[in-house]
Amino acid sequence: MISSVTQYDSGTYTCRGYRGRDSQSSEISNAVTLTVSERAQAVLIVSPQSWLTEGDSVSLSCEVRDSSTGWTFSWYRAVPHVEVLSDSIRGAGGSYTLSPAALHHTGVYVCRAERGEPTYQTQYSNTQPLWITDSLIISPSRTQHFSGDSLSLSCEGQSDSTGWRVRGYTHSGRVSDCSSLWGSVTGSTCTIRYLYISYTGVYWCQSESGGSSNPVNITVHNGGVILESSVHPVTEGDSLTLHCLCHPTITYHLRADLYKDGSLIQIQTAGEMTIRTVSKSDEGVYYCKHPERGESPHSWVSVRGQNLKISHLYYYTNLTRASNLTRASNVC
Repeated sequence: MISSVTQYDSGTYTCRGYRGRDSQSSEISNAVTLTVSERAQAVLIVSPQSWLTEGDSVSLSCEVRDSSTGWTFSWYRAVPHVEVLSDSIRGAGGSYTLSPAALHHTGVYVCRAERGEPTYQTQYSNTQPLWITDSLIISPSRTQHFSGDSLSLSCEGQSDSTGWRVRGYTHSGRVSDCSSLWGSVTGSTCTIRYLYISYTGVYWCQSESGGSSNPVNITVHNGGVILESSVHPVTEGDSLTLHCLCHPTITYHLRADLYKDGSLIQIQTAGEMTIRTVSKSDEGVYYCKHPERGESPHSWVSVRGQNLKISHLYYYTNLTRASNLTRASNVC
């Protein structure tokens, strides 16, 4: 009996019997080969991503690679010791879903598989961290703005707004705080009275303890037309409205056309287009164009099943708090 096998026990085994006072022996038995493999390893995968906004959905998938089926799975969070999740359901599916994700779900996760009788357990899987955050609140609620506009960036939506501040990485090539460069601070809100093109960049909320919100890309445009789309989420199947806005100093009516992936999709007279039911086919790069005033900056619209995300220059925004689009009287 080998009570706890190791790889060193691998080899070829035979036996021989003895009896009587003279220890008469039998012939040597047939040979049996014992192979001891490394302990099976569970692998944990997070989909769609590890950095989430409160209200998003995330799935943890556990699998045992290079192994046969028949495994059941358990889910754990390291806090800092490995503790089984109170709502963990063992099953053959190998998937654990957090929907909707909440701030208290932030942590480091592992899984483990088992099968057989007596039970054989794999090693704990690789660790997968999950960060669930609130979002940066932008007013007006769009990511494209004209130079000279005012803008409010607020971290007040954080579950605990104490100690949060707005930070940004702009064309200056460095990370800066609101008060040191662009505007004035009241509580956790940054107010920029006058936007310059150099303020184009990525902005986020950061706490004193190092926590961060999802980054949002802000584009400041010096031209005559911008594209307005919500910085907050719409779910696949919901509607999405896109506006072409003209510069506030323009007093006469303009007609801006709307393009997707370089192709004209709608001639604008009212300055807006509504996608009644968003689907995967609506994914692409959108922009407005006027024959005299030029093009707006380009915006990438990404559709991800139940997690539709709108991003600009590939910086994903928070899409969990959908709000009404800001409607201006100066629609192109």
